[in-house]
Amino acid sequence: MQNFTPYSALIGGALIGLSAAILMLFNGRIAGISGILAGIVTPKAGDVAWRYCFIAGLLLGPWLFAAFGLPLPEINIAGPWWQWLLAGVLVGFGTQLGSGCTSGHGVCGLARLSLRSLTATLTFMGVALVTVFILRHLL
Repeated sequence: MQNFTPYSALIGGALIGLSAAILMLFNGRIAGISGILAGIVTPKAGDVAWRYCFIAGLLLGPWLFAAFGLPLPEINIAGPWWQWLLAGVLVGFGTQLGSGCTSGHGVCGLARLSLRSLTATLTFMGVALVTVFILRHLL
């Protein structure tokens, strides 16, 4: 429990929920990152600008945080590069297979009481638990 940070987690969760609610209220769109990014890769006329703004906000957020002199958490990624490559491919495959990602299903879908999103969230959380157990305890 050395990394338990309830206040920053509460504030971060509230900001994520607020941004998802604002996007839904003003654009009628779900804040699913994979869907937003897919709309940039395969653009439709008149439906791209907000997507770029959303992705830019995700990328610029940490830099703005640091610009105000606030400390950024140290990121330490352990393990060989091939595991991270494999993990990225599997996450991309799962996102395509599940028609969405953790932000779309776990944040927005659950807030809309979607049974499909509940099923997807339980599935990817269950797979994550099994994966961590295998990687940390069996391999």
